Amino acid sequence: MSSNEFPGWHGTTIIGVRKGGEVVIAGDGQVSLGPTVIKGTAKKVRRLSPGGYDVVAGFAGSTADAFTLLERLEAKLEATPGQLARASVELAKDWRTDKYLQKLEAMLIVTDGKDLFVITGAGDVLEPEHDVAAIGSGGNFALAAARGLMDSDGSAEEIARKAMAIASDICVYTNGKLTVETIKA
Repeated sequence: MSSNEFPGWHGTTIIGVRKGGEVVIAGDGQVSLGPTVIKGTAKKVRRLSPGGYDVVAGFAGSTADAFTLLERLEAKLEATPGQLARASVELAKDWRTDKYLQKLEAMLIVTDGKDLFVITGAGDVLEPEHDVAAIGSGGNFALAAARGLMDSDGSAEEIARKAMAIASDICVYTNGKLTVETIKA
């Protein structure tokens, strides 16, 4: 099948919200192939503990590609314990320059409770403005909703959950079956 005949995989909305001394990463569970939901309960948010330092990561894109990137990130974090920014930059450099990694189609949101980054295959390590980051099919919907909720009295988790609920009402590639991980600063 040529690439324009294949309907393509869609799915996943991941959001990271930093507020009140904690960071929450939440992700939905939907994976779709064209107009069909293939799985509704995928877990795309993970807690990693390389070198004894907790990191929470969420991914959007190809699952196999994302797991490859998470393994690489863990290795970078083991080499530089407690230095998420450095490990993220090293991963982004490898991802951008390595011929094998360049083909990987995924994005990551990572946090250690202090820093919050979006890592892309274009070599980007982005610290979001307004303490909210979102990726995936419904990422822009979740981002807009969370930014609108940041001035509310809600906690980081409440904002992430409400933003994901709004995204799942709008984006057909996002559902309300969430995996939520919280990490304190």
